Amino acid sequence: MGTKGIEIIGMDVKKVIDLLNRAFADEWLAYYQYWLGAKVAKGPMKDAVITELLQHAGDELRHAEMVAGRIIQLGGVPVCSPREWYEHANCGYAAPTDPYVGALLEQNIEGEQCAIGVYNAMLAVTREKDPVTHNLAVQILQDEVEHEEDLQSLLEDLRMVLKHGG
Repeated sequence: MGTKGIEIIGMDVKKVIDLLNRAFADEWLAYYQYWLGAKVAKGPMKDAVITELLQHAGDELRHAEMVAGRIIQLGGVPVCSPREWYEHANCGYAAPTDPYVGALLEQNIEGEQCAIGVYNAMLAVTREKDPVTHNLAVQILQDEVEHEEDLQSLLEDLRMVLKHGG
């Protein structure tokens, strides 16, 4: 833990660690939701949906690594138990019980929209108070916005295929 790095934070470090731990729990749950969704996916455009879900799963895992690194940098400990992820998560977990690609896309769009809200709120809280966490939130938010767009585009394509049979 770098003392000068913590000194420059103009807010309660424990609050920052709590925000980060909640995001950390979200990222792990999102990773698993994407990964499992890719394993069970069925329906038209399955291959494209699986590819996208696996790519997003990798991004969510990378986000979890980034967030964990920042928690540790601030002298905190990432949420250690998967059971605790549910208690800490902002966005929860939507089990991919319906393997239909359209249902999977809709579930994950909702998850991305929640994540966009979480990181946008983190930006507001850390702005001009914690530049390192703020920058981390900017980087992750960019990915989450792109994920939402990717998933919405796939869902739109799926609807066109179904509507026009092609």
